[in-house]
Parts: sequence; structure tokens; C-alpha cells
Amino acid sequence: MLNHLYQEKLSQMKIIAILFISCLVAGANAQTADEIMDRVDKNMSAENRIVESSMTIYGRRNNRTMTSISYTIGEKQSFTEYLSPAREQGTKMLKLEDKLWIYSPSTDRIIQISGHMLRQSVMGSDFSYEDMMDDRKLKEIYAAVLIGEEVIEGLPVYVLELTAKVEDAAYHTRKVWIEKEHDVPVKEELFAKSGQLLKRTTLSDIQNIDGRWFPMKMKYKDMLKQGDGTVIEINSIKFNQDIPEYIFTKAALKQ
Repeated sequence: MLNHLYQEKLSQMKIIAILFISCLVAGANAQTADEIMDRVDKNMSAENRIVESSMTIYGRRNNRTMTSISYTIGEKQSFTEYLSPAREQGTKMLKLEDKLWIYSPSTDRIIQISGHMLRQSVMGSDFSYEDMMDDRKLKEIYAAVLIGEEVIEGLPVYVLELTAKVEDAAYHTRKVWIEKEHDVPVKEELFAKSGQLLKRTTLSDIQNIDGRWFPMKMKYKDMLKQGDGTVIEINSIKFNQDIPEYIFTKAALKQ
């Protein structure tokens, strides 16, 4: 009888030990995921930046390439001007807080984009106005869990699952592959709350810019539309520049 009680007590202690170790492992994973997110945000976010880039939209019948220059301060101010082709030249976009205005030189009108319209495609591309507007750090929007490690094209990566912790997140869940050496995303899958895959992104050509690592080429694919995706190639990116405040005004849209 005493032996039976001893064995039962020993079994209970083993179960408690296993549960305790499981909690420790889960806590370690959460902490590791947070550390990875911190390093990614440090690379990808900045007080301000100026970016010159080209955007190529690979459609079903033809391809289109546009060039632009963008100015961004923090998370709430950005200004983009399209430089080419001639048909798009002079088109400008201004974001202030959660509001977005677009100026079209062909009509000489300023239009505000809001509500469900923010989910529409930017210039027929695979990303939306909503994608373009959200410059917040990932850690501000999502809770992360480290779910594994893989190798993508010879690069060791962490695999994180991100779940939205704010109501205004564009995507409920994201699966992100983070390149270990440089702490930069190289692949992302974006999901609706239903679990449907909405978009897939691949990032490449990682370069050291002013002491931080940054992907200079990004391919976006809207999984709900036809075509071969949209590729953005950064020609020049400068961080922590002096950007005049007047750029972030509605008056600048018509200048």
C-alpha cells in the first residue's frame, strides 16, 4: 500500500515537473520571439527616411513600371510623388495620421481615400492603400510566437507567427520568416481572421544602409487576384534626414 502511494506521488511529481518545464520553454520562446521582433523593428523602422524606388506591376497581359520618391517621418506622416511614366508623373499622395489624400494632375483634384476604399489597390498593384499607410513597428501591432526554424535558399531563418493585438491591424495573422544573420524578414504570408491566405511577400537583396540591414527588393503577391505580382526595387534609401515640414501639407500636393 505504501509502495502504491509512493508510486502515485512520484507520478504526480513527474507531471508537475513536465508542466513546469513546458511553461519555462513557452516563456523562453515568447521572450526569444520578442527579442527577434525588437531587432527586426530596429532594422526596418526609422525616425524618418527618403526612398527613391521603382514599382513594376506584372499583369496578365502587360507589365507597367513606375518610379517615385517618398518622404516619411515616424508612423504618421508620409508624402509620395510619382516621377514616371508620363501618365502618372505628378501624382502625389499625402498621409497624415490615419487620413490619406491623392492629387491627380490630370484632373487637378485632391481626393481623400478613407474607409473601405483604403483596401483598394495602389495604382493597380498587389498592395493596398492600407498596406502603404501602416508604418507602425510590428511589435506595436502583433504578439509573436517563435514556431520553428528553417532554411530558405541556403539562409537559416526563424519562423514567427504573429497575431494581431490591436483592432485596426490590416491582417489578423502573419507568418514571417526572419533571416538569422541580419534580422530581416525574407518571406511573409498574411492571413484573414478566417485563416485564408491573402498575400505573400518575399524580400531580398539585403544591404547594410547606415549601419542597419534593409531589403532593397520586395515582391508582393495578392493571392486573390490574377497576375504575377508587384516588385518594388529601392534605388536609394536615406535614414534620419532633415525633411522640411511643409512637405506634409495638403498645399504641397499641388506644388
